[in-house]
Amino acid sequence: MRNPSEPTPSSILIVDDVPTNISVLFETLSRSGYKVLVERDGKSAIEQIKFAKPDLVLLDVMMPGMDGFETCRRLKLDPATREIPVIFMTALSQTIDKVNGFNMGAVDYITKPFQLQEVLARVDTHLTLQRLQRELRGANQLLEQRVAERTEALSRALREVEQLKNQLQAENHYLREEIKLTSNFEEIVTQSKLFQKVLRKVEQVAPTHTSVLLLGESGTGKELLARAVHHLSGRKNRPLVKINCAALPASLIESELFGHEKGAFTGAIAQKIGRFELADGGTLFLDEIGELPIELQAKLLRVLQEGELERVGNPKTIKVNVRVIAATNRDLEKEIGEGKFREDLYYRLNVFPIVSPPLRERKEDIPLLAHHFCAKHGPGMGKKIDVIPPDVLEALVAYNWPGNVRELENIIERSLIVSPGRKLELGDWSRRGTLAKRVNPVTLEECERNHITAILETTRWKVSGEHGAAKILDVVPTTLESKMKKLGIKRNP
Repeated sequence: MRNPSEPTPSSILIVDDVPTNISVLFETLSRSGYKVLVERDGKSAIEQIKFAKPDLVLLDVMMPGMDGFETCRRLKLDPATREIPVIFMTALSQTIDKVNGFNMGAVDYITKPFQLQEVLARVDTHLTLQRLQRELRGANQLLEQRVAERTEALSRALREVEQLKNQLQAENHYLREEIKLTSNFEEIVTQSKLFQKVLRKVEQVAPTHTSVLLLGESGTGKELLARAVHHLSGRKNRPLVKINCAALPASLIESELFGHEKGAFTGAIAQKIGRFELADGGTLFLDEIGELPIELQAKLLRVLQEGELERVGNPKTIKVNVRVIAATNRDLEKEIGEGKFREDLYYRLNVFPIVSPPLRERKEDIPLLAHHFCAKHGPGMGKKIDVIPPDVLEALVAYNWPGNVRELENIIERSLIVSPGRKLELGDWSRRGTLAKRVNPVTLEECERNHITAILETTRWKVSGEHGAAKILDVVPTTLESKMKKLGIKRNP
């Protein structure tokens, strides 16, 4: 029996015509302490809402008969149900459907298939906003009753209420922007105005067929931007194919890009379809385009200009329709001057350049990213970090992050391993980070040596693998080992 002193649990009405969706949401919300009601069509939902007055409605868009948009419109026309927040559930992602939802009066939307943690977070956010709005209305009524006898006190209180109201409006605006960014840009986490300008450029170019050149240091998220361009384009239902031009020997890149016929060369024991053919109708992401051998650049230019290629060992022309997104951390104009990159290919790729800024230029994102990586990697380690102490955030913000976001993720993952409780601890990284920050090289070679050494320190001198230094530096492990030998980099005993 419920204790009368305990608060009444919030009630949520699920409206969906798919039994499996209802079952998953019912179990998840019930387990989280909510009172859950269920209806399978819009007409029944309207009758139930008038009777039960739930605190929140999870409303499917696509239903037989009265769809979710019409159901929401009728709820918002009725003064008795107008204030009940509605969150749409939809598998659709077109901007027009989101705009329609907000125009009908919905406060939010969640996409299918459900991410249950996201569902719980959105539900909790809007129930909290609803509670704060009720408290705000109550505070206003109380203040109005006392206006005659406490004019001065009432003025102060009204200013506080106005400030709270503005804060709630700002939070609601931010929430909508965050929902949009989360939907459009997957794992891109940012509150930086500089990086949000980058995302606006992504939104501008994505619907076109224009080639995009992503520029920036290693670890700044160029691949995530490429994925965002693809997923926001009309090609999103076709493949996004990636090839790292630095990860393959020069002798294999042509075969990987254009394919080959059986017997075309020694070791070609079967026909191979190239990445361009795999990406037909979709997008090809050429990572580290600056590493592409000069002799292959003319063939790439032909595909970009004419949409034609030949497999190695077969003169037959194959037509392809591929959008190319290229990325590099090199100065391609300098490479052109040195004869390492074709000028005509550069201008063909550089139709719409987007520069991904380094983490040191968007430090306001560091706390947000730190919390994101804790949530991302913690569950897999059986860790739940509730607190990141101010001194830890200060140390992270103070560091210059030569390895950018990739290095930050590596450090947070390592910190999760050494943190014994629910509070993030950096271990001995803070000291090493400070030392790395104080490095003041006098030559380019010394700067490169110190940078590579600093990254190796963060990985405990692990060169290859998912969390190795080569991954952070975005180079092939054998290239890094060669560079270490050349620079005389050795681990101290």
